[in-house]
Amino acid sequence: MPATPALPRPATGRVLPMASIRMLVMLLLAVLLAGCAGRELATRDAPGELSIDRALILAEARRALGTPYRLGGTTERGMDCSGLVQRAYSRAGIRVPRTSRQQFEALPRVDEARPGDLLFFATAGGRKASHVGIYLGDGEMIHAPGRGRRVTTTTLALDYWQERFLGAAAPAP
Repeated sequence: MPATPALPRPATGRVLPMASIRMLVMLLLAVLLAGCAGRELATRDAPGELSIDRALILAEARRALGTPYRLGGTTERGMDCSGLVQRAYSRAGIRVPRTSRQQFEALPRVDEARPGDLLFFATAGGRKASHVGIYLGDGEMIHAPGRGRRVTTTTLALDYWQERFLGAAAPAP
C-alpha cells in the first residue's frame, strides 16, 4: 500500500489560526453568493418614446392575448413564449431567433427595459434562459405562460419573476 502524501504547509512552516480560516471562508461565501444574485429588473416608461416598430410589436402582442399555449407554436391556433416574440417582432419586420435561449444569447442587451423590449427568465432551474416575455410598460409583460394556459399579461412585481430574471434585450429601435 503506498504511503499517504503529506499535506502541504505554508512556506513559513506555520499553520493559519482558526480565526483567519473562518474569515477566509466567510469572504469566499460572500463572493459566491454575490455571484448568484440575479440582475435587477429595471424599467423605463418615458411617454412619447415609443417608435413605430415598438408600437407594431406591442399591438401584435396584444392581439395574441387569449391565444392557447402550444409548444413550438407561432400562430393564432397556439404559441409558446418565443413564438409570441417571433410573431410580434415579425410584424415590425424584425427577425429574431426561434427559442428563448437563442434570443437571449443573440440579441443586444439593455440595462433598462422599455415597452417592446424582451425580458428573459430562468424558469426551468439553472441560469439559462427558458422563458421570454415582452415588456408592456407600467411594470407588466405579455407572455405565453405554459401548457394549459393562454397568452396573458402579468405583473413583474411578483417575486417569482424578480428571482428568475436574467436580463433584457432590445432588438427594436
